[in-house]
Amino acid sequence: MNCKHLLLSVAAAVSAAAMSAPASAQIELYKDYEPSPQVVEMTTVQVDDGQFETYLQGLKSTWIASNEVAKKLGIIKDYHIYWNTAPTVGTFDLVLEIVYPSVEDWAGSKANYMKFLDAYGKANIDKGDETVRSLYNKIREIKATYVMREVIVH
Repeated sequence: MNCKHLLLSVAAAVSAAAMSAPASAQIELYKDYEPSPQVVEMTTVQVDDGQFETYLQGLKSTWIASNEVAKKLGIIKDYHIYWNTAPTVGTFDLVLEIVYPSVEDWAGSKANYMKFLDAYGKANIDKGDETVRSLYNKIREIKATYVMREVIVH
């Protein structure tokens, strides 16, 4: 290898190393970035073959119904169901998402629980628990739950 090629090789290696080296931390929490106040909880679910509509129908009377009440009470901000239309082996079919206004709302409180219990009713909670035990546990598998906050960079 001649000198010119050697210099080009060294220059390329130094350049690649500089681009891949981590920058020194010059960014500060709450000065340059902060976590958003809201919390997003996402649960991934694998549904057994042929049971997709059965599971969705069940969610309508349990998960969706309870989230509608919680949303009207201001305990949650919103909720969504996302369908993974191109799942690969070992992944998931659905994502169940709940958006909480704050960390405190996600963590829960006795006051919010009592408010929800009064509005939704113990009978509905018990019925939902029974549906989980008698149906959901037979036709779906919870793959993972993620609790996230958006990072807002200033």
